[in-house]
Amino acid sequence: MGGYSPDNGKTWVGRPPQPDFDKDLPHGYRRESFPLFADPSNGRLVRVVPSMDTPGLDPSLVEPPVALETYYLRYRVSVDGGKTYLFEDQIIQRGHTKENPFEGVYYGKNGIFMGDVGAQLLRTRAGRILIPAQACKLGPDGKLWSPGGGFTYTDVLMVIGQWTADNRLDWEIGRPIEGDPARSTRGMIEPTLAELPDGRLLCVMRGSNGGSKDPDCKLPSYRWCSVSADGGYHWTKPEPWTYDDGTPFFSPSSMSQLLTHSSGRYFWLGNPADANCRGNHPRYPLVIGEVDPKTLCLLKDTVLVVDTKRPEEPDINLSHWWAFEDRKTHDVVIAGARHALGYQSSTPWLWRVGVEPSTGTRASVPAPQ
Repeated sequence: MGGYSPDNGKTWVGRPPQPDFDKDLPHGYRRESFPLFADPSNGRLVRVVPSMDTPGLDPSLVEPPVALETYYLRYRVSVDGGKTYLFEDQIIQRGHTKENPFEGVYYGKNGIFMGDVGAQLLRTRAGRILIPAQACKLGPDGKLWSPGGGFTYTDVLMVIGQWTADNRLDWEIGRPIEGDPARSTRGMIEPTLAELPDGRLLCVMRGSNGGSKDPDCKLPSYRWCSVSADGGYHWTKPEPWTYDDGTPFFSPSSMSQLLTHSSGRYFWLGNPADANCRGNHPRYPLVIGEVDPKTLCLLKDTVLVVDTKRPEEPDINLSHWWAFEDRKTHDVVIAGARHALGYQSSTPWLWRVGVEPSTGTRASVPAPQ
């Protein structure tokens, strides 16, 4: 089911996708949802569809292990605001095949997929559409490989599209952003992007400690960053992301999001920590802070706590949300949920952060929706 709001989210009406590309899928096949991307230059909508063609797979399974081998990417395009879609095609690098859709990616051996919803598409000033994806790594034996000893291991792969005359995208890829397994046991995960005024691209990524080679989680739990000066084709070696004073900060293995605001400022939303984390935990507080467009560092004095664990809560997971700018108020809106200990229950939540016209942010009190 899809939805449409004619009044900036005050009211909604159901709008099932047309045509229904999924109605005749065999049992066990998956076509997953991901936030739409609207190309600001032409109004076309792009929907990336993380997909699996897995006959008989239990649809209730969350993150089934077979996904690491079988995930692949499809996409749809709409030219009428999402009322209808022109087609659904597999995303394939120019010169490649369905079985080998990208250099280094082979269907049924290593999957390529989106991270969390912070991995939003981006249109560069050169007119390219970037999909920040991640691909599982193959070892010398051609099988899934986790050189860091983590549960999974991925490289970040930028899929780069250029519009064609028939409203399709011609696909290329950038060089993979490869982590050091001695520094992040699960590689580079869940990339998020921003294009800066000078044309550089900043990619901020999730890493991890823990796993069989770091059972006591002694590796520093950093957030990672990489920079491209050529539109996403080549990237610097990932290094710990830092505050503007040059110090890296701890952060759990969790999603984050870079957001480009109409005020001309750049914000990062995520989960920093006061002490070294243990894998995915703790996933609080949820903060927003400003990114310096020159140094590409997080401005420490701007970091604002939006929400955190309350004294009566044994734990809280403030992750798996999606941030966007309200087109009328210009608030940063964060739509998600407060997830209880072990994700045993969740309360839908909407946070709003007001953004001043020039500098500074102010947080509103979060309220359940």
